[in-house]
Amino acid sequence: MSRATIEEVATAAGVSRSTESRVLNGSTAVSPEALDAVRDAIARLNYVPNRAARSLASRQTYAIALIVPEDTTRFFGDPFFASIVAGITGALGGSDYLLNVLVASDDPGNKMTSFVRNGGVDGALIVSHHASDAFIEQIADVVPVVYGGRPVRPRAGDYYVDVDNVAGARAATEHLIASGYTRIATISGPLTMLPSLDRSQGFRDALRAAGLTPFTEVEGDYTEESGAEAAAQILKLGTPDAIFAASDLMARGALRTLRAAGLDVPGDVAVMGFDDTAVAASTDPALTTMRQPMYLQGETMANVLLSRLAGGSPEHVTILPTELVVRASV
Repeated sequence: MSRATIEEVATAAGVSRSTESRVLNGSTAVSPEALDAVRDAIARLNYVPNRAARSLASRQTYAIALIVPEDTTRFFGDPFFASIVAGITGALGGSDYLLNVLVASDDPGNKMTSFVRNGGVDGALIVSHHASDAFIEQIADVVPVVYGGRPVRPRAGDYYVDVDNVAGARAATEHLIASGYTRIATISGPLTMLPSLDRSQGFRDALRAAGLTPFTEVEGDYTEESGAEAAAQILKLGTPDAIFAASDLMARGALRTLRAAGLDVPGDVAVMGFDDTAVAASTDPALTTMRQPMYLQGETMANVLLSRLAGGSPEHVTILPTELVVRASV
């Protein structure tokens, strides 16, 4: 069955093609009678607008890029990204925009950058950016951008959605201290990323306020394997009474190493995570962790970008709350 054309809809509605176009483009310069007639004809003929034709007419692509400067293994293996994408698609569901996901730890030959700069999308959402990701600045030069997390190299007028990582990590560490732990190690994320630096800062702040010093600090990369390796490095220095891992995946890796070493959690070593992904509830024991609202982050980022594309004036900075979730690992 062939798709109805714009001319057939106009004929069925008894209006001119220009009147129908105004209705489709959301113009209010039509009579209520014409508006009702066009909507009725669209419903009867099951008319679907041609996106390519609309793009040519409006010089818009009706596409948004989600740019993730990571390798595909981490993107598809970390439930954090799944929640962010779910929030973004939830926000875009009621709009005309489609989501293009562009995943690359770097941009060889400027392939991704050229796609965006040559008009491939109307705007971009950028998450998980590192200090070395200079190519994202070239993208921000040509299309509206909203960052997930504070930009590594901030510029006037940036828009971003984040959680207070310093406060979240400080609260997580304070919970460990209040539970009686004093020899606390941490497994940070990559120190090329601001969330990692902020969580490490919050960890140190809490210890300093309690008159304590870190048992040790080991850098991971937010993967489970890096958490396992970091925990092994920690145990070479002795046995802490608690470990704060800056992600649930790294905490799960640490649990694996501790179990292999014959240590009980939390009897010998308590373990705290960060994120509250599905991983946290599935470990044995279930992880005490600091929840960040990942779905809401993705949803808010998309809504800020949609507002910008529509000519609105959203807030430049949105900070979402974190929440301590107590389970069995502490």
